[in-house]
Amino acid sequence: METPTPETTQNFKYFDLIMVSFVTLLLCANLIGAPKVCHLWGLTFGGTLIFFPITYLFGDVLTEVYGYKKSRKVVWAGFGALIFACFVSRIMIALPPDPSWNHQEALKTVFDSTPRIVAASLVAYLVGEFSNSFVLAKLKILTKGKWLWTRVVGSTIIGEAVDSIIFYPLAFYRIWPTELLAEVMVTSYLFKVIWETLMMPITYRLVDFLKKHEKQDYFDYKTNFSPFSFEE
Repeated sequence: METPTPETTQNFKYFDLIMVSFVTLLLCANLIGAPKVCHLWGLTFGGTLIFFPITYLFGDVLTEVYGYKKSRKVVWAGFGALIFACFVSRIMIALPPDPSWNHQEALKTVFDSTPRIVAASLVAYLVGEFSNSFVLAKLKILTKGKWLWTRVVGSTIIGEAVDSIIFYPLAFYRIWPTELLAEVMVTSYLFKVIWETLMMPITYRLVDFLKKHEKQDYFDYKTNFSPFSFEE
């Protein structure tokens, strides 16, 4: 399957759906999952760990099928959506509540994350997602498009490691004890990698479906990998 010309890349049937799904998962994982602390089977973990790794699955699919350049736009779309969601939450909390509305404190509890945690989350997301896409695109060229599992697992190992190494120290250093910070960081990282590895059959089916119906299997031979380039 040949790399399509720029004209044909504008007629994808499912790209917009994948992009919307990615951004929706990202927002839900951060806004709904992040405030929840769960305890299951003797383990305590943040609710975001259940759904956030799926965003990496979508990132893998986007890069594998459509290429790094298309994936780059989706990463920036997700980043913009997160910033806007943070802005909206700050405005909603700042607006004075009606005296008859008694849920201001509950709203603050759920959505009033500290600027430090918000900043750590944004930086970790941006660097982690771009690292994930870059590694997958390069591994696809190295493996000549074979052995999808090697680049899915390899990109996840790198991307999730970068995400965890950036987020937890930026968000919780000198707030949590050093031992707890290291334990949570390592546990969360392993959980994310294992979770996406278990999702491998779904990744394979989704990639095969999209390549077949989009008639697209992009190789980033001449791609400018700068995160700040938006060239086609």
